[in-house]
Amino acid sequence: MKHVLIVLLPLVFGWEFTVIFTPIHVIFLELIMGPTCSIVFENEPIEPDSMNKPPRVMSKTFFSWSELSLSVVQGLAITGACLGFGFYLMDSGHSEASVRTLIFSTLVFSNIFLTLVNRSFYYSVFKTLTYHNRLVPIILGISLILLVVILTIPSIMGVFDFEPVSFNKLLISLLIASIGVFWIEVWKFFKREKAMKI
Repeated sequence: MKHVLIVLLPLVFGWEFTVIFTPIHVIFLELIMGPTCSIVFENEPIEPDSMNKPPRVMSKTFFSWSELSLSVVQGLAITGACLGFGFYLMDSGHSEASVRTLIFSTLVFSNIFLTLVNRSFYYSVFKTLTYHNRLVPIILGISLILLVVILTIPSIMGVFDFEPVSFNKLLISLLIASIGVFWIEVWKFFKREKAMKI
């Protein structure tokens, strides 16, 4: 959803740069996000309090409405962070290739952070980092390595229509991504507080 909106919204709002992502960007993002969802989360260990929860009612769907709506909000928050950063860069006089490069980097960073925070919709990311899942560092490490390769090898950068960006701008991209994702940790904190009072 996120990358589709990033393709669509600049066209809808009449940005100066309307072609942020092309099919190659979308395909690559799917190659990163697909394995993350299907491989990493399928190998997650059972949560500590799972046996204390009542069984799911058979008439209910696997994902509740609250879980689905939360995922939509997460996607919209990441989209807003990426496009907000991109609009600022565009308005500041950055080239189209530079804006594309940094929005793409922000989206990849966001997906990495999202994988970490979504390992639990209840426990904090600090708790879930202690969960044993050897595929998490492998898959996320591959994502980072691929991003570095794309951003540093000129011939590959040309395929993606990227241009070199400074390390400081990548740090800002990382910060923007963290803001767009880690807000859910505040939501999880209040959820745990509410559960403790019941």
